[in-house]
Amino acid sequence: MDENQARTVVRGLREGHTHAWQSLYDCYAPRVWHGVARLLGSQSADIGDVVQESLMAAARSIRTYDESKGTLWVWLWGITRLQVSLHFRKCQQQARLNRPEWLAASQGRLARWLEGNDSLAPDLLESAELQQLVRTVLIELPDDYAELLIAKYLEDEPILVIAERERTTETAVRSKLARAREAFRGIFKKLTGETMTDAEACHEHT
Repeated sequence: MDENQARTVVRGLREGHTHAWQSLYDCYAPRVWHGVARLLGSQSADIGDVVQESLMAAARSIRTYDESKGTLWVWLWGITRLQVSLHFRKCQQQARLNRPEWLAASQGRLARWLEGNDSLAPDLLESAELQQLVRTVLIELPDDYAELLIAKYLEDEPILVIAERERTTETAVRSKLARAREAFRGIFKKLTGETMTDAEACHEHT
């Protein structure tokens, strides 16, 4: 969708035209679906609900869109990230109860990964609960950090492929990955109120 088409859609939504809603859906729903699936996990049964809520929220708040602050997609993706965050928050009470057990089950591997001393083995995220914890942290990260961590560790993309797509060097990607892990660690600590090694140590002494 080019700028002129975006303006037409925005104007139509503000005037309550059904065809404008359909145009928004046709153009952006697949992209929103893909983004939500990356954040929730492709097997999540909630992807469709979050996508629908995101598009409906966008339609309701279309008057807040200001093209001087970014494209229609940037605005829509911001709303989508908020909807994903709200989805995770619905599960927070149970998540808080189980986090020590999830962390202990990782046997220190999640902590070693965040310190840059280990790779994120696929079996580490076999637990649906631990996946949810990791993805809850990812949604709080800046877009570029979250996208990079998802690509490298959840989708297993090689550094070279990421560098080529981002039109940068492998060294630059590795450096950014280290910064992204550091940001992940900080948000993780804020959300859980403890470090992973603390949780594991408590488990070892119980």
